[in-house]
Amino acid sequence: MKEFFQVLDIEAVLALRERFNRLDGEKVRLDEALGRVLCEDVASPCDLPGFDRATMDGFAVCAASTYGASESNPAYLDVVGAVVMGQAPDFKVGPGQAARIATGGMMPEGADSVVMVEHTDTLDANTIEVHRSVAPGQHRVTRDEDVGRGRLVFASGRVLKSQDIGLLAAIGHDMVSVFRRPRVGLIPTGDEVVPLGAEPGPGQIRDVNTHTLGALVREAGGQPVAYDIVADRFEALFDTFQRALAENDMVLVSGGSSVGMRDLTLDALEALEQSSMLFHGVSIRPGKPTMLASCGAKAFWGLPGHVTSAMVVFIVLVRPFLDYIGGRGATRMPDRVRARLSRNLASVQGRVDFVRVRITEKEGHPWAEPVLGQSGLLHTMVEADGLVAIDMNSEGLDQGSWVDVMLI
Repeated sequence: MKEFFQVLDIEAVLALRERFNRLDGEKVRLDEALGRVLCEDVASPCDLPGFDRATMDGFAVCAASTYGASESNPAYLDVVGAVVMGQAPDFKVGPGQAARIATGGMMPEGADSVVMVEHTDTLDANTIEVHRSVAPGQHRVTRDEDVGRGRLVFASGRVLKSQDIGLLAAIGHDMVSVFRRPRVGLIPTGDEVVPLGAEPGPGQIRDVNTHTLGALVREAGGQPVAYDIVADRFEALFDTFQRALAENDMVLVSGGSSVGMRDLTLDALEALEQSSMLFHGVSIRPGKPTMLASCGAKAFWGLPGHVTSAMVVFIVLVRPFLDYIGGRGATRMPDRVRARLSRNLASVQGRVDFVRVRITEKEGHPWAEPVLGQSGLLHTMVEADGLVAIDMNSEGLDQGSWVDVMLI
């Protein structure tokens, strides 16, 4: 058996991201762009909203015409017209005058504010009294108050949210340039692994990793590509590795980094063209036997066979690489909460321990309760709300201490 070599810490692993190329861009329709990553800056070709408009139903006025108005001393204004929605007013508003206007209507020339309708009374068809003064600009937005022509709206690397889609629609973008979704090949290995449709025999297990990792890839914005289970044979591994590299932007092989299969996986990887092992072993638990090779411009990961270990490695290490090649402008930070630890946790120095915890509420505070169990037990991830990292230079954490919980 080959020993671990080039064992790295988390920071050193993440620093390797820039060895790999970002993906190409593509044009997609705006209604298909949610969650995609922009691959170019977007500047507004126009002012938004494009005209001065009212934000309240009422009367467009010159603010100075209302100064000093009150319930006991109203201002009397002449109504000179009504703004029609979707049309530019063909009249002006001068001192002592007003025009009826609805929310969203275009402000007539000369008017600089809107008096809310509930602060007026109609005396006749041509006269209103105003019971409250307004300031210049009140209840009105200017033509470029939302976005000005030429302004940078979004920078390359932004992950588009629903509100972003709305703004892109408002400035007339029906097509958007985004990075291509990373294709991630998923290769399950091992003579003991059987497909979901098969009934496991003695010593056999169902292929859980492909489906679990596939879901994580989708959550990260990638496209999982599943391959058939590969037997513990060099030729089968090499052929599948070669095909997966040709068809994908990144490859994950699960099971091949454990004792026994590790040697075969390493041999098959080293036989690939332009293959270079970057590390074999990470100072974390679970997940130490993780490996990463560069095959040309593509990352090839060897993940632990235990599904919980593979999930932790994906969340902590693989997803940041996916973010990078997929064009994200900033590293995705997992959602975190602060909580108090419900019990003492011991750790071994020299590695970062990721402990699965559930969040409970007690004494008015969130508490992190460790979910105990071996790394191969899937239920420990199902029952967990997050992970607590114990620093590699720490011997553990004390009960009652405040910790950051990385939500999963």
